Formats: sequence, C-alpha cells, structure tokens
Amino acid sequence: MINNKVLSIILGGGQGSRLYPLTDKRSKPAVPIAGKYRLVDIPISNCINSDIKRMFVLTQFNSASLNRHIKNTYHFSFFSSAFVDVLAAEQTPKNKGWFQGTADAVRQSMHHFLEHDFEYALILSGDQLYQMDFDVMIDNHMKSNAEISIATIPVNAKDATSFGILKSDNQDVITSFIEKPDVSLLPDWTSEVSEEMKNSERIYLASMGIYIFNRDLLIELMQDESTIDFGKEIIPQNIHKHKTVSFQYEGYWTDIGNIDSFFEANLGLTDNIPKFNLYDKMQRVYTRARILPTSKITNTQFSQTVIAEGCIIHAKSIEKSVIGIRSRIGKESVIKNTYMMGSDYYESLEEIEKNHISVLVGVGQYCNINNAILDKNSRIGDNVTINGGKHLEDAETETYVVKDGIVVIKKGAELPKGFTIGV
Repeated sequence: MINNKVLSIILGGGQGSRLYPLTDKRSKPAVPIAGKYRLVDIPISNCINSDIKRMFVLTQFNSASLNRHIKNTYHFSFFSSAFVDVLAAEQTPKNKGWFQGTADAVRQSMHHFLEHDFEYALILSGDQLYQMDFDVMIDNHMKSNAEISIATIPVNAKDATSFGILKSDNQDVITSFIEKPDVSLLPDWTSEVSEEMKNSERIYLASMGIYIFNRDLLIELMQDESTIDFGKEIIPQNIHKHKTVSFQYEGYWTDIGNIDSFFEANLGLTDNIPKFNLYDKMQRVYTRARILPTSKITNTQFSQTVIAEGCIIHAKSIEKSVIGIRSRIGKESVIKNTYMMGSDYYESLEEIEKNHISVLVGVGQYCNINNAILDKNSRIGDNVTINGGKHLEDAETETYVVKDGIVVIKKGAELPKGFTIGV
C-alpha cells in the first residue's frame, strides 16, 4: 500500500494572533469548531479517511489542551504502527529557540521524523476546513515522477491577492509562483481550469498550503537553515530546480485565518446544504468520543441551527446558530447568528448553592444575542443584550473582544445581569 510510505506532518501554526482571543489559552489547532470538534480534527480525519495513520502535529504555543485532546481521541491498536503525536518546540543542543516558520518547524523536528520509514512527507496546515482524498494526490505525485506536489485551488481575482498564485504548463508542472500579487499583475497569472471554475471566474491557481515532498529532497532542503517558510521561500526557490507539480482541487476549502473567516465557516454549517458536509459517511470527521446525554429542549423555535449533544435549552428562539456541547440557554432568550462553543462541564445544584454562583455557565434568561462567538465556559447573565455588527468598532475589554463587527466573549468570562454590548 502506498500510504505505508507516507508520513503526515501537520503544522499547528504560530501564536494565532489573528484568531485572538480564541487562541489566548489554547493553540490554534485546538480551537473548537462546529460545536463538538477541534480544528486539528480536520487534517487528522482527512488522513485517516485516506488510510494515512502516521501523523505528527507541530505546535509551540499553549499546547496543553491540544495534547490532551489528541491523547483522549486518537487511539489505535497495539498491533498497529498508527499514531498521532504532538511535537512542541523543544530546545536541543542544535536548536535553542522557537520555531521561526513552517519550514523551520519541520527542520527542528526532523530527527523525530527520521526515526520512521517513509518515502513521502505530506505536509498539512492545522487551520483549514476541507475534505480531501489524499490518496489521489499521492498517486498523482508518484505517477508524474514529481519531487514536490502542491495542492492548488482555483480562486477569483478578489481572493487571488491574498494567496500565493501558481502557473503550470499542460502537464501540470509548475512554472512560476508569485506571493500575494497586486491586482494589476493578475492578467498574466490566469491558468487552465474546468468549465465550472471558468463560469465562476475562478481562473487563478492558489496554493492551499498542502505539500508532498520526496523524503530525500526534504532532508536536503532542510540543510539550508536560512530558509524558514515553505510558502515564502522553499517553494519559490525550488520550482525551477526540482519537478514541482500542481494537484488541482475544486471542492470546498477555507483557510481559518481570522475571526471573520472562522465565524463564517461555522455559521455556514447551518445552511440547508452546507459546503462542508459533516454527514458524508465516506469523509467522516473524527473527534473525541464523549459519553454525554441527549440534548433537552423546551418551548424553543429553531431555524437553521446545529446543536451538539448534552445541551439544556429553554430559549424562545435560535436562528442560524451553532450550539456546542453542554450548552445551557435560559428561557425566553433569543439567539441569532451566533456560535456558542458550550462548556467543558456541568454545574450541579449542590455546587451552585455551595459556591453561591449567581451567573451560571451558559446563557441566562431573557437574553438577546446576535453576531457573536461565545467561547467555552463563558457565563452570560440574565437580560444581557449582545448586538454585534458593522456599527461596532474593533475593541477589547477584560471580558470580550470586537473584531470585524463580531463580538467574541472570552473563554470563562462572565457578563453580569443586564449587561449590554452594541446597543
């Protein structure tokens, strides 16, 4: 099997400042998505579905919750060589500092990879939402005798200026590369794409940050310690030296780079036919198996809402929202355009009385919440109004952040009764 020849390396990213405050107390791959998953579950699930079961996840910031999630989730047979291991940045005699970039992270971790037999390294990002069969890409890499393969996706002119854009010949061999081109340069960077993509004006090939390297070439390239990033240095410097092939993908893919894209990706799951299909039995998304009760709902009107397990809901109405595990919502509350991540635990009546807790974990009674992200274990008191939108300027307080009109309540934060935002 070819997949026994593949080692997957999942890049956890840097400090994740663009996803702050969701990355304040956790690494980017550990950020909860879709009410019950973590971002890292996406690349790991894509690998498992492609029968690639040897994976390293590279991270350096706030890695404790990521470690815990992976340890509690991905268990393989004792008689299998399968594993998912987290590699946090570590000081060694040769490396005294943090990872400086994607290539530097791979370089500093190389001694761990070389303990395993592999012919191809599949390098993935830990903060993207997509469903891809890597088997097809690996097979294409082998058949084309490529030394490097880059997954590409057709994008329109508006999006092209935010990506590395590639051009390839009629054999899909990449001939040129430009990082985040100016609009004026785009006419020279169109590529051959399918009729469907042409009709959508998606005629530029963007790098998805998904790469395959032949083992020996990767080892060779990692010798040059001056190169620290794949997209900015390794790829542009080597497309003319080593056969580099474009593998064109036309499915759903989004880069979870900032709060706006994260929010949009989550609310997109509430569409009648979502672009990211959590219900595809051939492309399952795996996560931690929790033993939670069913969700209990009383007198609530729902419209386009995704609800995870273990919730207790008495709301008046919930519309176009994602409600995460163990969420509690009080009576007569109205929730719209909101991602509520839920809670890591339940509060018992005994605990509430003993600790004199006045604002419970979850959303209280008679609340109105719109255009918001409620991070895990946050406490929203009764009669709280949160009205996010473009009328709000970016801001940060002790309990919440406003970015691009989206109000993000920080993990574990408490909003007292009657508190208002954006009213």
